[in-house]
Amino acid sequence: MTNKWMWCVFLGMYTGLWAQKTTPELQSLTKKAAEYAAISDQIWDWAEMGYQEVQSSALLAETLRKQGFKITMGVAGIPTAFVAEYGESGPTLGILGEYDALPGLSQQAIPMLAPAGGLAGHGCGHHLFGTASVAAAIEVKNFLSRTGTPGKIKFFGCPAEEGGSGKVYMVREGLFNEVDVVLHWHPASTHSASAAASLANKSAKFRFRGISAHAAAAPDQGRSALDAVEAMNMMVNMMREHIPDGSRIHYVITDGGKAPNVVPNFAEVYYYARDKDRQVVMNIFDRIVKAAEGAALGTETQMDYEIIGGTHELLPNLTLQRMVHEKLVQVGGYSYSESEKEFAESIFKTLEKPLPISTAEKIVPFKEVGTPGGSTDVGDVSFAVPTVGMRIATWAPGTPSHSWQAVAAGKTSIAHKGMMVAAKTITLSAIELFEKPKLIEQAKVEFIQRRGKNFTYTPLIGDRTPALDYRN
Repeated sequence: MTNKWMWCVFLGMYTGLWAQKTTPELQSLTKKAAEYAAISDQIWDWAEMGYQEVQSSALLAETLRKQGFKITMGVAGIPTAFVAEYGESGPTLGILGEYDALPGLSQQAIPMLAPAGGLAGHGCGHHLFGTASVAAAIEVKNFLSRTGTPGKIKFFGCPAEEGGSGKVYMVREGLFNEVDVVLHWHPASTHSASAAASLANKSAKFRFRGISAHAAAAPDQGRSALDAVEAMNMMVNMMREHIPDGSRIHYVITDGGKAPNVVPNFAEVYYYARDKDRQVVMNIFDRIVKAAEGAALGTETQMDYEIIGGTHELLPNLTLQRMVHEKLVQVGGYSYSESEKEFAESIFKTLEKPLPISTAEKIVPFKEVGTPGGSTDVGDVSFAVPTVGMRIATWAPGTPSHSWQAVAAGKTSIAHKGMMVAAKTITLSAIELFEKPKLIEQAKVEFIQRRGKNFTYTPLIGDRTPALDYRN
């Protein structure tokens, strides 16, 4: 009797676990994997930069429209931003999707440096991000419809994450005011749903105007705008010694003149300032402005600047993070085929710090504190509504983001497998929240505690309109 009883217990546990892994929603995602791979590949091919994602946003919006979502295009004054929603009452969950590419990362889907001939590439995997999030939104909609569970699902089509701060305008517009929880994810080279961290960021383009003249025949009559840029850069570089540890300043000269024998009458430099504390970022940025003013004074040129982007740091929510981690563990990682191993091993030869291929099979143990690295406009969302995310392996392990290696992997079965892990985890997480609304309430309590009861949201972009031409 004892052995029979133990066998029944084991069979019951096994059957329960099997049922968890084969819900109708997960079955549907598995069946549609090739369809979603094709969508992500199409967006990879287009590789549209921030605020230029006309085809990418239209494809994702139309995919949702065909599944019964109500679509509102051009939200927050951004032509490529949209909201898709389904449901009438009950808790409202949001899912974020991105789809912008990075300039200068054109690359073929092969494991060697080989530009594809375009202007940009998906070095951060946003083609996967947007597609997996759409897939999850559709399956959550199917769950609500199938079970009659009260609730609403909203997909937020978010352009220009890479420096354009698209979500900041959406937060400022109040688009997240009626949302209870927001879920998101991001491509990476490992699977992790630990508490993440990011750096607050403020960016601007500084433009100097001088006087043209022949650089040899009449140099005394010229005033070089490029001299002003170089003087500004020198002062900011000296300033690096006198900013807090962990702060970051970086720049690129976007226009330095056209010919050496012509004193440039126009020059432009694009600056980022970052820190884990947005107040520190604002202080550093103010000092950068002073350097620009000093450079203009010393070179007898005129200066103005345009704020391009500005984002808050991420506000963690451990109530949500622990739940999503559990769902990620339930979904699990994936193994490499022989051809995928060959691709990864070729990529490894180009990396400084490759990780074992078996990394893709494992979930990183949960951690309550993240280490800030880059910046994301998800930070502003996290100060508007309880927000939770994860990172999923879509590249050869050890691949850094914003690299040609990440672009190359983005149109492979490695990326497609990771994308579906993300879609399944978001789907299970959203279903958990709809089935257990007390989790939402707990998350809201933590959210208020961390943000502060008297918090007032102030966007770092100020009141400027979206910088729709910042990639031009």
